[in-house]
Formats: sequence, structure tokens, C-alpha cells
Amino acid sequence: MIRSSEPVRVDLKVVAELVHQGARVLDVGCGEGELLEYLAEERGVDGRGIEISQAGVNACVARGLSVIQGDADRDLGYYPDLAFDYAILSQTIQATHAPKHVLGELLRIGNKAIVSFPNFGHWDVRMRLLFGGRMPVSEKLPYSWHDTPNIHFCTIRDFVSLCDEIGARVEKAVALNGSGARVPFNMPWSWWNLFGQQAVFLLSRKE
Repeated sequence: MIRSSEPVRVDLKVVAELVHQGARVLDVGCGEGELLEYLAEERGVDGRGIEISQAGVNACVARGLSVIQGDADRDLGYYPDLAFDYAILSQTIQATHAPKHVLGELLRIGNKAIVSFPNFGHWDVRMRLLFGGRMPVSEKLPYSWHDTPNIHFCTIRDFVSLCDEIGARVEKAVALNGSGARVPFNMPWSWWNLFGQQAVFLLSRKE
């Protein structure tokens, strides 16, 4: 495997903390394979990936990763129930056409699902909209409104509501502020929604 010399993002480290050693992992929308590579190195996972971009697939293969080209909105139905210990959707759910369907598929395919996403309810986003009157562009939301791959922006509270709607149990959640530090766990969702720039959720199905 070709190891990247780039520093690992904080959110990817948080995801790795939620994955047990040697787990079977499917990384949906795996990009260029940074997370899969990190999980292989740090957790010794049996990792697979699915990525819509051919350039992303090529980059993953160059890293020595097992990745196929596919669309999260259409192709997850080909995977059998509970085929993996974890189905992961990292910084991708906001770019899917049918987030509710995709999240349900993750919980069908994996014994647990891990989802991370940028929080559109963060105070900086609110301030840019309030005082600038324009869609925000930031480090975590780096695209202009007309060229963004993101389709369905959501907040932490939106995501928690969706989990309740589809019968998903939140086993663990981590919110990260703008500097990558963790927002205190005992804060209510409303505070996480205000101060968390991004979030990582570990989910399972309710019995």
C-alpha cells in the first residue's frame, strides 16, 4: 500500500476511534481513499470502498485499496444485509440525492453506521447568512452556491431528527469546533448545533 504523507484530518481520526480492530468496513463515497488507508494502518480493517468519481477510484487503487465505482444513491442495494461491521459515510451525506434512503441502506448493510458531515447550523454559517446575505464559503464549506457538490445541507439537529424518523439509535456522537477540538459531550443538541462545525455519529438499528 502506498502511504500518503499528508496529515490525517481530525474527523477521520474520530471515525477511526469508533471502529474496532480488524473490522469489516465499507466506506461509501470514499473519495481518494484517505480514510480507508488510515483505517487499514491504524485498525487493520478489511476495508472496501465505493466511489462515484473515476478519478477517486483511480487514486484509491494507486494506494492499494479495494474500491469500485458506484453511486451511493443507486448502488447500495446490491450489498447484502449485514455484509459489514461498519458502513461509513464520511462528509458525503449532504451530497446524496436521497439522504434518508442512503442512511437506511447503511444501517441495513452494516451492523453499525458511522456518518460525518459539516454542520450548517454552526454559528459562523449563521453569521455569514445574517450579515452577508449570501451562502457561506468557508474551510468546511469551500464551494460557491453555483458549483457545490452538496445538495442537502443539514444541521446536527436535522440529522438527529432524521435518525429518530428512521429508527436509528445514536450510540455515540462527537462534535468538533472550528479548531478541531471536541465540543463537550454534556452540552445539549442546541449547543452542539451552534458550536459544532462538523459532527461524527455512530448509529445502530433500534430493536
